[in-house]
Amino acid sequence: MTTTRTAFVLAAAMTVLTLLVGAPADVRAQDTITREQADTLIKEIRELRRAIDGLRAPAPRAGGERPPDEKVRVDIAGAQVLGRADAPVTLVEFTDLECPYCRAFHVGAFERLKREYIDTGKVRFVSRDFPLDFHPNARPAALAVRCAGEQGKFWEMRHAVTLNAAALGAAVYDRLAAELGIDAARFSACIAADRYRADIDRDMEEAMKVGVNGTPSFVLGPTTPGTEVEGQRIVGAQPFPVFESRIKALLGER
Repeated sequence: MTTTRTAFVLAAAMTVLTLLVGAPADVRAQDTITREQADTLIKEIRELRRAIDGLRAPAPRAGGERPPDEKVRVDIAGAQVLGRADAPVTLVEFTDLECPYCRAFHVGAFERLKREYIDTGKVRFVSRDFPLDFHPNARPAALAVRCAGEQGKFWEMRHAVTLNAAALGAAVYDRLAAELGIDAARFSACIAADRYRADIDRDMEEAMKVGVNGTPSFVLGPTTPGTEVEGQRIVGAQPFPVFESRIKALLGER
């Protein structure tokens, strides 16, 4: 069992148990939880069941599962880039905007990475999408972020959507777009046309090509001319020191 899958099962189990045992026994269920809470409970149970079913599947043959720190080469052509284009180190994230672990990375390690390495010109950060099939809001969220990018608000929308990962939906995207000053008509037209379906599909194909099977996953390596980055794959919402030690090694710092 991988660390990411173990964490997912435990998180889902804790959510289910909290909702199930938190209500007083002498009160009817319909009086203790709202419809929204019930829907959330059902969703968590389904995801937990999928995870358990996956753990029951036969283990892969020796050599079939690629190591998390494997050295890979990823294409970043056309991807959104944050930071200086000539920064010496590149960090590529494959994200699912509904994923709670992606949100944990974003509000934790990413904030320090941005402040200490991206904003200082040492690291350029590249965003790629990898919406997981059991997160129904992940692909629509990725589309909304890209549509906001047409009006120069990609990173602002990505940040806002990630913070709202537990409550995504069309109304949320419209509200966030309005708060960011995005033209509603242009934004809605982009969403309705599903304008970035092919781009999201390409991100997913690239992710699978380099062995990504969960989110968040990263590729960290030196910046080179062209549209490819060769570096180590990092799996999961790792703490800031994990990224910092590897970035320092690439920069030749102690």
